[in-house]
Amino acid sequence: MTEHPDLPQREAMEFDVVIVGAGPSGLAAAIRLKQLDPDISVVVVEKGSEVGAHILSGAVIDPAGLDALLPEWRREDDVPVKTPVTEDRFLWLGPAGGVRLPNFVMPPLMSNHGNFVVSLANLCRWLASKAEAVGVDIYPGFAAAELLRDDTGAVVGVATGDMGVGRDAEPGPNFQRGMELRGKYTLLGEGARGSLAKEAIAAFGLAEGREPQKFGIGLKELWQVDPSRHRPGLVQHSFGWPLGNGTGGGSFLYHFEDNQVAVGFVVHLNYQNPYLSPFEEFQRFKAHPLIAPVFEGGRRIAYGARAITEGGWQSVPKLTFPGGALIGCSAGFVNLPRIKGSHNAIFSGKMAAEHVATALAEGRSGDEISGFEEGWRGSAIGRDLKRVRNVKPLWSRFGTALGVALGGVDMWANTFGLSLFGTLKHGKSDAAATKPAAQFRPIDYPKPDGVLTFDRLSSVFLSNTNHEEDQPVHLKVVDPALQKSSEHDVYAGLSQRYCPAGVYEWIEEPSGPRYQINAQNCVHCKTCDIKDPNQNIVWTTPEGAGGPNYPNM
Repeated sequence: MTEHPDLPQREAMEFDVVIVGAGPSGLAAAIRLKQLDPDISVVVVEKGSEVGAHILSGAVIDPAGLDALLPEWRREDDVPVKTPVTEDRFLWLGPAGGVRLPNFVMPPLMSNHGNFVVSLANLCRWLASKAEAVGVDIYPGFAAAELLRDDTGAVVGVATGDMGVGRDAEPGPNFQRGMELRGKYTLLGEGARGSLAKEAIAAFGLAEGREPQKFGIGLKELWQVDPSRHRPGLVQHSFGWPLGNGTGGGSFLYHFEDNQVAVGFVVHLNYQNPYLSPFEEFQRFKAHPLIAPVFEGGRRIAYGARAITEGGWQSVPKLTFPGGALIGCSAGFVNLPRIKGSHNAIFSGKMAAEHVATALAEGRSGDEISGFEEGWRGSAIGRDLKRVRNVKPLWSRFGTALGVALGGVDMWANTFGLSLFGTLKHGKSDAAATKPAAQFRPIDYPKPDGVLTFDRLSSVFLSNTNHEEDQPVHLKVVDPALQKSSEHDVYAGLSQRYCPAGVYEWIEEPSGPRYQINAQNCVHCKTCDIKDPNQNIVWTTPEGAGGPNYPNM
């Protein structure tokens, strides 16, 4: 919005700790702070319309994080963690069939014994109730849009975005200034590619000396299936078809309560072919003869998509900066081969809270809680990530077949504290991995049938996505001319294909191609901010409460 000298001052509220994001890491940090000292004032600001509205994950959770944070959780009747894993399956798919990999060949850490199939959104809603019960203030529907910094550069809180700004970036009739939430420490737990975390990483040089962060896009549908096809507690993962050997990714099918099955597909965003569409690959996957029967007689009830951090051990930035820290997926604590991050998110929130509480007890504020950065690699988080640190670079370097096999061997070796490869590097960013369209042929994807496979717009409808229409477009194209000369002319308009929500379109007109951004469709997956080959699209926070509203994801 254009700055106006006559705008009213933002109101400010003071807290000991400001937390951005009501995900597992942010809520764990809030709860732990109150456990340590009930007098610490804590606020959690969440851009979703309610807690859980923007939470999307598989999810099979390792309960280790919950056990550490709330040891009595299993005794509570209302906890939404009810379906233990009863069977683990790993499949290698070809176009017409597949092979089940024996469980005994899988490294022990890949076993899901003792884990649970859950809705992570519902788990976050439950954690929020626990946080509020001990005095944490939670403000859903307010997007943290700006880091506040003092004269020394230290972070002193966040400001939420202004409301009621028109599409022309001018204050409208319902204009309302954002709120300043000021704190002695600020914890950023926004999830993968968080906008304020991205700002902090750049401002404080937190990625210096680290490998580039790597990402995947995860697409998920929730189905109500025929009871005869439901296997409560069954967890199935696959590699291979429909992706080629040079494109990393895989699938999951998780059966949990009420005859529901979560089906998901992950495509690593370092793919080269600009004609590839992760959404269309997901739809093709469901039509595989070993997969489609699960959904016969069922109906799709939810859809969503979200970026996933995949860089792991090598790519975690420095966690701390003056006045705050990164936690959860903002830091990149996902264990890629396990497809799990919520346990590490909870661990990181708990650990950061303990260092903040110590600092506050010593009368400090606005400095670095350096013990958090110094300690995480020797903690449960570090032990979890270090064992799998070479899986992603091996996969990227050697392709799915050989890369996964070598990664498995290295995970087995790491079980005994050894590694065949040391610590491998990732190399270039996902944006830089994309190659010109001239090197590939377009992919002819089958048309959706509306029963098992679907189009983007009907899928976005199921995500309950909504944005106030009369507001500035929150997806910023830095250089429109570059978007035409490169993204369109060189990469064949790949944003039309990598976006899982139909946000981007190149419309051919007599005067030439026109770039159209349907920001109303945006499900906040952040793929555009990651995959654009020129880093020419910047995702910013829309007006508060905008975006998807996931009921049970």
